[in-house]
Amino acid sequence: MMHRVVITGMGCVTPIGNSLDDFWNALLCGENGVAPITHFDASKYDTQFAAEIKNFDPLNHIDKKTLKRIDPFTIYALSAVDMAVKNSQLDFSNLDQDRAGVIFGSGIGGIKTLQSQTKALLETGDPKTVSPFFVTMMIADIVAGYISIHYGLKGPNYCTTSACATSSHSIADAFMLIQRGTSDVMICGGSEASITELGIAGFNAMRAISTWNDRYLEASRPFDKDRNGFVMGEGSGALVLEEMNHAINRGANIYAEIAGIGLTADAFHITAPDPEGRGAQKAMKNSIYEANISLNDIDYINAHGTSTPLNDVTETKAIKSVFGDHAKKLTVSSIKSMTGHLLGAAGGVEAIATVLSIKNDIIPPTINLTNPDPECDLDYSANTPTKRIVNAAISNTFGFGGHNASLLFKKFTP
Repeated sequence: MMHRVVITGMGCVTPIGNSLDDFWNALLCGENGVAPITHFDASKYDTQFAAEIKNFDPLNHIDKKTLKRIDPFTIYALSAVDMAVKNSQLDFSNLDQDRAGVIFGSGIGGIKTLQSQTKALLETGDPKTVSPFFVTMMIADIVAGYISIHYGLKGPNYCTTSACATSSHSIADAFMLIQRGTSDVMICGGSEASITELGIAGFNAMRAISTWNDRYLEASRPFDKDRNGFVMGEGSGALVLEEMNHAINRGANIYAEIAGIGLTADAFHITAPDPEGRGAQKAMKNSIYEANISLNDIDYINAHGTSTPLNDVTETKAIKSVFGDHAKKLTVSSIKSMTGHLLGAAGGVEAIATVLSIKNDIIPPTINLTNPDPECDLDYSANTPTKRIVNAAISNTFGFGGHNASLLFKKFTP
């Protein structure tokens, strides 16, 4: 028997809002989260701007003792999870701990900790300068450990790391565990905090991020002819997935159902997507097939939409190839135009945006789309939200290494 899986809780920390409501309202207002970098002096860097977290107090979610022992990526994750769990109204005293677990990912992990501890060791030459918390602050899997310990969850517990597809893979794995009957409840998502000297320098060296320092508010412009690279973002998105009957029996608020997933590989190039988007095509097709719905049932695609020259064209090609004539009837949008690219956290935050679009029948805009690329010729909800019934939607995430993940969400009906 295959079990149905629903979303009963969500929480996020993002460059445009540090709560579910603030994030959603900012999306609909087309709020831009990009600004000059404040985390360090970026004056010597080719890119001097990013989408940083702002006005965020982690003490609302994490105690002071723990806060001193964790990297920013863990801070964002634990905060988002705290919000998601409260949003779900789960009663842990009545939960079967062995059937509740955590899958929480990060594409890069504790890069700030790695950078600072390496600097301290090399400058002093004294190994005793390395913090006893160095390893546990740095490793990407530590978030899942913290979550399971805090809530007493003894089911499946691990981390996914697949670049920009990280969060979507964590959600997909959680979905499969509940679907097959292994678990009743799974906390999943991803977190990233890579706006550091090393992070920006590395992506500059790859020529992957925009260098529009004099036009930073316009720099993240998916599907626009003038796009020249993505904008780095940071934050976390967390979801509570639950077996349908388990959720109904406890009277949970159900946001939507996750009905299908598509996981593929390009097997083409370490950073560039397949030029025809074949892996992306197959991922979307698989998610639709598993959900047992038709192509014409899809109303919205939350695109990977990175604002890079290659991605936006190949994703558009993939959508057109999969949906044919229906592609012109879809609404497509990229919230990265507002949040920047949250790397390993992107899939979690974008899944939340997709679910809220279904729940509220409104699609966030793609801002900064002022000079459309002729090769990107779909309806991208340019600069204003689109009001329409959204019964089913796909959230796409594609990562370096050729990792492709498509998550299909739909309105919940018992």
